[in-house]
Amino acid sequence: MANSVSFLLVLSLLAFAPCCLCHKKLGGYLYPQFYDFSCPRAQEIAKSILAREFQKEPRIAASLLRLHFHDCFVKGCDASLLLDSSGSILSEKGSNPNRNSARGFEVIDEIKSALEKECPNTVSCADILAIAARDSTVITGGPSWEVPLGRRDSLGASLSGSNHNIPAPNNTFETILTKFKLQGLDIVDLVALSGSHTIGNSRCTSFRQRLYNQTGNGIADFTLDQNYAAELRSRCPRSGGDQNLFFLDYVTPFKFDNSYFKNLLAYKGLLNSDEVLLTKNQESAELVKNYGENNHLFFEQFAKSMIKMGNISPLTGSRGEIRTNCRKINAY
Repeated sequence: MANSVSFLLVLSLLAFAPCCLCHKKLGGYLYPQFYDFSCPRAQEIAKSILAREFQKEPRIAASLLRLHFHDCFVKGCDASLLLDSSGSILSEKGSNPNRNSARGFEVIDEIKSALEKECPNTVSCADILAIAARDSTVITGGPSWEVPLGRRDSLGASLSGSNHNIPAPNNTFETILTKFKLQGLDIVDLVALSGSHTIGNSRCTSFRQRLYNQTGNGIADFTLDQNYAAELRSRCPRSGGDQNLFFLDYVTPFKFDNSYFKNLLAYKGLLNSDEVLLTKNQESAELVKNYGENNHLFFEQFAKSMIKMGNISPLTGSRGEIRTNCRKINAY
């Protein structure tokens, strides 16, 4: 009896083993140790290049964090955003959310070039974006997390997806939440990830309507602190000055912290899409208050939500490719 039980156990293990091995071989999931053997210094190299660029220009951290977000919301986290227009490819860089504002591509190129020298045809551009987003958060004082890795790069881009999927500064709360839900993210992720606006800048053209004509009746947004609004108007006129830059978090613009949420509670959120988190939904308003009161809670959730966002529809296994140049698909 004991022998037959042992025999059946061995049979069942053998039947299960190929599934395990297939799953690993196909790489149908992401995990932090993905490059431990194929390119063990990958993250160290990426971090050192980012640190050097950050010393030259602190603004680059917010720019790189934004690239990962704008990439993941279009066709998943597959580096489609990095492709230049070529042949049948219409670059996402020309979309409304990215045109004249998406930046940091040269830093990604520099990291990619260094990694191609270290371990050719190994580390994807999509993974570089995910690593750079984490390192940008850490270098500005934010939380750290282990980045799941193993993404591959897309063979195309989606200009229309970029125009439609990425939340816009003037979207309603419902529209923004719907765009997050379409990516498998929820209201907690929405509020936590919006906290990335604790660093970085926005252009006058992205919030001008709040200052002069919020609802089409020629009246300013009443949810914007009026002293703060007067200050903004001095550099963001009714016409002209479209590209003038303003800190998203005017209190600690280069420090990753929960000041962003404190600003919202004082009605000093810069973008309409920021302030509606407090004014248009009770559940999100509670989260804004919680994160404004507890920096640790915000950091903890931000890290979780970044991992979740980084898992949006990755290409794994034999899907996609490992680009040698992040700006164009490989020539075959």
